[in-house]
Amino acid sequence: MRILILRHGETEWNTCARLQGQTDIPLNENGVRLAGITGEKMRDVPIDICYTSPLERAKETARLILGDRHVPIIEDVRLKEISFGSWEGICCRRGQNELPKDFLENFYINPFSPRMVMPEDGESFRELSERTQDFVRDLTADPSLQDKHVLLSCHGCSSRALLGYMSGTPLEKDFWRGTVPPNCSVSVVDYRDGSFTVIEEDRIYYDKKEWKNHYER
Repeated sequence: MRILILRHGETEWNTCARLQGQTDIPLNENGVRLAGITGEKMRDVPIDICYTSPLERAKETARLILGDRHVPIIEDVRLKEISFGSWEGICCRRGQNELPKDFLENFYINPFSPRMVMPEDGESFRELSERTQDFVRDLTADPSLQDKHVLLSCHGCSSRALLGYMSGTPLEKDFWRGTVPPNCSVSVVDYRDGSFTVIEEDRIYYDKKEWKNHYER
């Protein structure tokens, strides 16, 4: 099985560094454009089936990547972004928000730290990890998918949780793998005989000069 982990295209909330979480924000014009470029460049990459977060930005990105291919698209709630609850919509740039200090100091360093805080109506990074790992176990246990190319269309945090689990890296050690994944970036993982092999991380198919991490610390 070859697994392609895709982060959705850009949204207006991305450009403002707002916590999106499970708020259903669509792609902006640039997000549509970048997803279209990515889909065109990936036209010769085999994809047999697509699983997507049910949030529109992930679904639209998947549709744009697949173009006119007749590929099944299956929604799975376990691929949704982490929930930030009542904090969703708040800008997370330093000096431009009302977020707790312990959140800002640990979000990019170690979101599994005991000092990390999340809203009571949100979701912890451990809960995110548990549901994404549950998805991967079901995916890899499906005998009909063992020789397939599978696209997973998801989000910044959920894609990092997926990739971290598949790579075998303890999420507590390096959840972000150095950075927030670029919009429309693709990581490639092979699954054979019960083992994962990371082939490529965070490949982008558009001009790298166009990528800006709006969530820089």
